[in-house]
Amino acid sequence: MSARDLIVGEAELDSQEDDESFDEETGEVRPKTNGVNGLNGHIDDSSEEEDDDDDEEAAAAIRKDFIVEDDEEPEERERRRRERKKRRREEREEEEAGLDEEDFDLIGEANPEFERRTTNEPKLKRLKRGHKEDRDGHRPKGVDNIFDSEEEDEDDYRNQRQLHRADPRNARDEFADFIEEDFEGPDGAPDDDDADIARTTGRAYTGIKDATGLDEAALEDMKEAFGEGDEYDWALNIQDQEDEAEQRVIDPEDPDAIAKGLELKDVFEPSQLAEKLLTDEDNSIRAVDVPERFQLARKPYKDLLLTPEQFKERGNWISDLIWDRKGLPSELKDPFRKAVAKVLEFMAVDEYEVPFIIQHRKDWLIHSQKVPVTPDPSNPGAPDTVLDAKKLLTHSELWRIAEFDLKFRALVEKRNALSETYTRLQDMADFQDDILEDMLPTATTMEELQDVQDYLHFQHASRLADLAAMNASFAANGTHRRPGSSKALFDRIRNSKVYGLVRAFGITADAFAQNALKEGRPHYTEDPSERPDDLADSESIMDPPDYSTGAQCLKAAKAMFAEEIFLSPRMRKLMRLAYYQDGVIECFRTEKGLRRIDENHPYYDFKYLRNQQMRDFARQPDLFLRMIRAEEEGLVEIKIRMQNAESFKKKLYSVIESDNFSEIADAWNRERREVLDMAILKLNKIMARGVKENLKNECEDQVAQRCREEFTKRLDQAPYKPKGMQLGTIPRVLAISNGAGAFGREAVCWAWVEEDGRVLENGKFTDLFLGDPERGQEDGVDVKALVKLVERRKPDVIGLSGFSADTRKLYKLLEEIIERKDLRGAEYEDEDGIERTDRLDLVIVNDEVARLYQTSQRAMLEHPGFAPLTRYCVGLAKYLQNPLKEYAALAKDIISITLDPAQSYVPQEKVFKFLETALVDIVNLVGVEINDAVSDWYTANLLPYVSGLGPRKAQQLLKVINLNGGSVATRAELVGDADQQRIGAVGQRVWANCASFLYIDFDSSDQDADYLDNTRVHPEDYELGRKMAADALELDEEDIEAETSENGLGAIVRKLVRDDQQEKVNDLILEEYAEQLERNFNQRKRATLETIRAELQVPYEELRDNFTLLSSEEIFTMFTGETRDTLYEGMVVPVSIKRVGDDYIEARMDCGIEGTIPLSEISSRSDISPRQLFQQFQTVQAKIMYLNRKTLAATFSLREEEVRHPAKKEHDRVPGDWDDAQERADKESMKEQNDVSGRTQRVVKHPLFKPFNSAQAQEFLGSQARGDVVIRPSSKGVDHLAVTWKVSDNIYQHIDVLELDKSSQFSSGGTLKIGGKYTYTDLDELIVNHVKAMAKKVDEMMLNEKYQNGSKAETERWLSTYTEANPKRSVYAFCIDPKHPGYFFLCFKAGQHAQLQSWAVKVVPQAFELQRNMYPDMMSLCNGFKLLFTNMQSGKRR
Repeated sequence: MSARDLIVGEAELDSQEDDESFDEETGEVRPKTNGVNGLNGHIDDSSEEEDDDDDEEAAAAIRKDFIVEDDEEPEERERRRRERKKRRREEREEEEAGLDEEDFDLIGEANPEFERRTTNEPKLKRLKRGHKEDRDGHRPKGVDNIFDSEEEDEDDYRNQRQLHRADPRNARDEFADFIEEDFEGPDGAPDDDDADIARTTGRAYTGIKDATGLDEAALEDMKEAFGEGDEYDWALNIQDQEDEAEQRVIDPEDPDAIAKGLELKDVFEPSQLAEKLLTDEDNSIRAVDVPERFQLARKPYKDLLLTPEQFKERGNWISDLIWDRKGLPSELKDPFRKAVAKVLEFMAVDEYEVPFIIQHRKDWLIHSQKVPVTPDPSNPGAPDTVLDAKKLLTHSELWRIAEFDLKFRALVEKRNALSETYTRLQDMADFQDDILEDMLPTATTMEELQDVQDYLHFQHASRLADLAAMNASFAANGTHRRPGSSKALFDRIRNSKVYGLVRAFGITADAFAQNALKEGRPHYTEDPSERPDDLADSESIMDPPDYSTGAQCLKAAKAMFAEEIFLSPRMRKLMRLAYYQDGVIECFRTEKGLRRIDENHPYYDFKYLRNQQMRDFARQPDLFLRMIRAEEEGLVEIKIRMQNAESFKKKLYSVIESDNFSEIADAWNRERREVLDMAILKLNKIMARGVKENLKNECEDQVAQRCREEFTKRLDQAPYKPKGMQLGTIPRVLAISNGAGAFGREAVCWAWVEEDGRVLENGKFTDLFLGDPERGQEDGVDVKALVKLVERRKPDVIGLSGFSADTRKLYKLLEEIIERKDLRGAEYEDEDGIERTDRLDLVIVNDEVARLYQTSQRAMLEHPGFAPLTRYCVGLAKYLQNPLKEYAALAKDIISITLDPAQSYVPQEKVFKFLETALVDIVNLVGVEINDAVSDWYTANLLPYVSGLGPRKAQQLLKVINLNGGSVATRAELVGDADQQRIGAVGQRVWANCASFLYIDFDSSDQDADYLDNTRVHPEDYELGRKMAADALELDEEDIEAETSENGLGAIVRKLVRDDQQEKVNDLILEEYAEQLERNFNQRKRATLETIRAELQVPYEELRDNFTLLSSEEIFTMFTGETRDTLYEGMVVPVSIKRVGDDYIEARMDCGIEGTIPLSEISSRSDISPRQLFQQFQTVQAKIMYLNRKTLAATFSLREEEVRHPAKKEHDRVPGDWDDAQERADKESMKEQNDVSGRTQRVVKHPLFKPFNSAQAQEFLGSQARGDVVIRPSSKGVDHLAVTWKVSDNIYQHIDVLELDKSSQFSSGGTLKIGGKYTYTDLDELIVNHVKAMAKKVDEMMLNEKYQNGSKAETERWLSTYTEANPKRSVYAFCIDPKHPGYFFLCFKAGQHAQLQSWAVKVVPQAFELQRNMYPDMMSLCNGFKLLFTNMQSGKRR
């Protein structure tokens, strides 16, 4: 056997023949065509001919079966039919019976192995195994090719096929199988004619004439009398379907049986179904007539039923939580409570979502009353009262009520569970616990309920154990916990004689807590007649063998009493109140924080923070969240204590001590104080932990709310308004960007986007600059191209943005071009009706959505041939056209947008939940044209945020509308119309929520069209709208009846619009009408009537604010990534020198801001030229002397005295809030350490050089890309450098570089050596040929199909699972070695029962090293491994 036989080159396991390549610029997928013959890339092999032969034989058999022979018995025909069905089952490996094609296309998007069908693809799929080469021939398997994991012998293949037939769930074998398209018929449809024909032979119909022999006239008479004979075919078809369904039942004894009644869950993984919302639970949500968001939020409490008392309690509970922050006058507290209760009724009983309540029940959110006014002598007819209205609840507060409702449900559910547990204990043991009966019904927080539960499990641990033993199901109840060893210890004390010593303390824990809380009548402490030690030594207390001495008894009694105080619900309530009233929070740096947090560190502002009260963090919640993050990183420790702990403890001493004066009383009081100290020590820990967690949650909610408010501002902006147009008009946009390219040296991309969103043109400008006529310099050729483009397309606005500060230069250039060439926008009519044009608008666009869009799957599908920067331009244009649609299209990616500096400290799930409420608010404010949503998926992205809907119900809505014909004529159709044969798309409750937010454009030519369907008026208020229209037209009842009887219910409103009389509704006096409605029907409709009046005049008027232009500060942050906190005057920063002149230097910061250094700021020595001190491309430290945030320009200083004294941030600290003494001591300590171990700081002239240590380098590279590098000083001396590069997330390799041929101590070496093996001449060569070369190998490894993203243990578990599922197969995989940067594990398992093994693979420049052998690429590495393993196995056998 040759080495070629071992190394499979043509049919190698990791062959890339079937892989796809990618266009580096556009990101398009280009399918490989190498080695593929035949039309359309189909494989041309003998298997196709065999299929053709089979088809011919099958066709001949079918043709033969068309002839019904007289002598053929029915049994023979039935036998032949069964044979044909059996043959078809054997030919077809899998049939997609019972599966909807749209479902397969939808779910297939989540499965990379499952391709979407097109018109030229077959509908049937079959399972196959292996690559093309695997089907070309059979190869024997043995040790020589044990790791050719995609090859298997023919017998094994047949066995696997049989297994897949026996169990349809095996159709998605994740290790071996993938789905292959079947071959087509000539017309592009599946070649399955024989199946269709065979189905007709079940009941052949030869015709009445042939059966009877009657003439034609007689035959017609018989038809009239008896029919055609096909009246009951529908019943026979049903019977056929039932027969086939019975035949589909899988026979477990038959390995060839095929399950044809497949469901999606039988074919796809649960995760794939969940991703596409196709699980059984998703289908249930679609079917239930309850708003989707309510179903998801209330899922944990769907079985919970609130009593009337709990309904009332809920309203008061939520009102109290919100009222304290409202700041309303006290006289409005009762109306406020009623408003909250009514909102809860709308949500819980009527199932109305927040947008519906805001839009159609807003009168219940307003408190209005008539206030008398002073009479006006000059106007005797003026009213003597005015209506004073105050808004009680806002948008955000309604969402908070919905959230508090869920919290209350959780509270009630836990309280009910505890009550049930207590009731069961009573039924079993017949006892009464006054503490439980008092505290459980009054518990109003989860903390208080937890206190009661802890008390229950402490006080009644033995009874709970007995109950659990009696009822095994109870053991699974959420309130049951297995008692720990400490509980068992206290149970023994409680049941022993020692508990008499606990009673001797003279007061119970609960009585002591009641005295401290000043609840009920006072309880007095009684002293025994003996001293504590004497009583403990008595026979009445000692309980051998556990408690055989007085000391043991006393210690146990004190521990028991302390535990009772610790677990007393009232005592915990007292401590919690004390902590929230007098608690202070302090921050202490750790040893790690001492070194890491310097004055420039973002955590320095709380490094020595002391004495902070709870309310201090209410004003700056981000501060506490940063403290929590620093504590998680091990840099600080947060401590919470009571401000007056000693005085508080002394008060408790006085409560627990007796008032007697005697030696015995003093002895007992000492013991009581010790017990109280023990309890308070434990209480302090649990209280501090609880307060910290609650404060963290509160701060997270505040930051998330700030994100919501900022996001609402960005959503609440209409499309950019073209001049002369109405607000809401979509502009035509020319979007331009230079991306991250250098201005003037790299191409500028542009895209022209029409108002309907179509991208009609795009291109690049490579020669865009203005000439100088005075010097005879002509404009760049692309200036003329830009002018012609503008004159041809007439854009309403030019949108501009980019990734760097150079975009500001492009903005200035375009401004000059527009001004010099007098570029103008589209014509429009002014208020006087005169046609005019204005200078073309140039706008810098917020690009946060465009940055996500350019690399998204959505952009690649919409514009597959565009370069990423062109797609970025398209994103800018679409943002100008409709910001709301762009944000909605992001779906869950909206959390990638930074809305608040502290956003990263809040869990993403919480942020998304808050942002989703903002989307719901604005989408329902704007509304969705339902027919546009059906035809345009871009508009359909808004549907999940419509009131009552969600992703699942939006899918169902669109699907049903398409089934109904693809359009909606009236809102009423959405619930179905039997007369029109319309299927209901939503239920009544969901329809009530969403109806007014889904509008239909009014078509005046359609007599059935209802004008109100195009308004924000809800169908429940259509009668009010029609009455207002009739009153405005001054029609009497006879006129109304005549008009409606002739033209329908909407005729009056249509007449109002047709006659252009809408303004007449302004003359209606709505106040009296509203009072009449409330008086007679208890309907509050004042605000609703105002809405109807506005909608009758302008339906669905644009209510969003004008498009918001970015401020200078926002543009500065967008182009540079810096803020006022991260970049300011006086700061010392590294700059790269661009140009050195005789009296100036031009430099550039890393953020892209460029600036100058005047001669006076270069050096204090005037006799030295700047060229002697500095050179081009050198990186130096400079101080920012002036920073222009609008023009993105700066002035720097290189003078040593300036650089040594950077500006320090000013901190406004209150005396006592900062530990100055500790700060001074730490600075002295660090200075002494630096003096002992300090060395001369080295500076290297290279842009990648940073004065970092290893930890700082890793922190700097943490947010960088894989393969990024930092050059830094080395601790080994001045003849060494250290290079740190990022191997992967949290994995960094530090390379020691030895410098040789140094001209001076501080210069760079002329020769650079790494490990004595690699030699380079300069740092750039080292970076490219060493570090970058290894980074490429790391990328090659991690992109290989054999690489596993996980730890070694996870990879080994995967190998074991694979071999268990495939016992005859061997497998291997690679994973990274996090402890040794630059190394990978090659893990392998040679069979099910073989031992797991791993070899180390080292990444070196240009190669992989395995067992001291070098391999240039992954294919060679895999083949080399197989060869090494084979040789090793052969050596063992010898």
